[in-house]
Amino acid sequence: MHAIAIDLGTTTLAVSLVDTVQNTRLAMAGAMNPQRRFGADVVARLDAALKSDEALQEMARLVREELLRLTGTVCGKAGIGWGSVQRVAIAGNPAMQHILLELPVRSLALPPYRPLNTGGQRITASDLDWPGTAEVYIFPMPGGFVGGDTVAFLYGQLENQAKAEVKTERNSPAPTFSSTLFLDMGTNGEMALLSGEAIWATSAAAGPAFEGGNLSCGMAALPGAISSVRITDERIKLAVIGGALPIGICGSGAIEIVHELLGLGVIDPTGRLLDSREIDSNLANRVVVHNKENAFVLHRDAGNMLLLTQSDIRQVQLAKAAIRAGLEVLAGRSCIRCQALKEVVLTGSFGAVLQPEWLKTIGIFDEAMVHITRFTPEGALAGAEKMLCTQNGIRSVEELASRLRVVPLSGTPLFEKLFMQHMNFPQYLRHHSP
Repeated sequence: MHAIAIDLGTTTLAVSLVDTVQNTRLAMAGAMNPQRRFGADVVARLDAALKSDEALQEMARLVREELLRLTGTVCGKAGIGWGSVQRVAIAGNPAMQHILLELPVRSLALPPYRPLNTGGQRITASDLDWPGTAEVYIFPMPGGFVGGDTVAFLYGQLENQAKAEVKTERNSPAPTFSSTLFLDMGTNGEMALLSGEAIWATSAAAGPAFEGGNLSCGMAALPGAISSVRITDERIKLAVIGGALPIGICGSGAIEIVHELLGLGVIDPTGRLLDSREIDSNLANRVVVHNKENAFVLHRDAGNMLLLTQSDIRQVQLAKAAIRAGLEVLAGRSCIRCQALKEVVLTGSFGAVLQPEWLKTIGIFDEAMVHITRFTPEGALAGAEKMLCTQNGIRSVEELASRLRVVPLSGTPLFEKLFMQHMNFPQYLRHHSP
């Protein structure tokens, strides 16, 4: 049987076609979320939907059509007709799932910031104005801004760990876990802490910088995106997705270049990109003034110049401060110190694999977390695929979702205090990249 898994991201969309009998991914495709013209983050889109029913309807139409196009793409790659698709699973944050379904957003956009429904929803393709009769499952939204993408990420990871298998029998005891942090570094910075039988979760409004959004030359992790930037002997080495000429930079590339420039003293701990006259190396030649602010030249050819601007660096600072502050609030509520974590599982749509050392440099990770982090690609998408390929998968997903204890951050004085405390980058000695 064939099924479609969908990661409904605020910034990017990912769709895969799976053979549920063979438990195999047959094809995958991705694209930018076309709702971006209504705002780069969920706050802007919820505000637009709150003010105008027409805006809500238009955002729903845009994303439904783009998802249908992407499903056609993956079916075409595998030589499978859409009519052969019997099931679809969609995982997104509460805002994206509300808009997809054209649900009223008032309860989510305003206090107490709650989704209309917390359980999973079963609809049909026709409910999304898609052809055919495929069954569509929308992942649960446990509360606040912790939604289906977080549940899918957790489900995919826990189902793959024998010691942490989610039980499907109604009377089975809940599994126990060592202290583990699950972190999805996307626009909303979803995170969950597991210890014993408890699962604490929250979502920090990080903005789209880690997915290439809100950057002057930012783009999704698609062909042409710079996914890695290394500086060796004052020379820039770029890695570009697809091996083509660079046309923009995605999240992983942005994080790595900030890491590199911090280590070389070209960016100071406050986030200021130094003037060229303050830099005592040939890198000074790459600092230019663009639109009345300093910018670092990543790539230049006859028809294109790609820059990391001062404003881009500020976007990275805002994103990392939100995630670190959210993590500390979550750790406090769950009584799990970051230093006591046994494992950190990282995912996101930022492009290449993020090195934990980069996250330490910019101030998200502590030293101890660097050594216990593993990266897993496409966390939410992989979880949706796993559910489609697992007997009683929906029941397992909903039992998992019911165990999440959601910690709200919006309007929390402690979060706001920690957010400001973590705005700067950490102090450390300069280094030279190997």
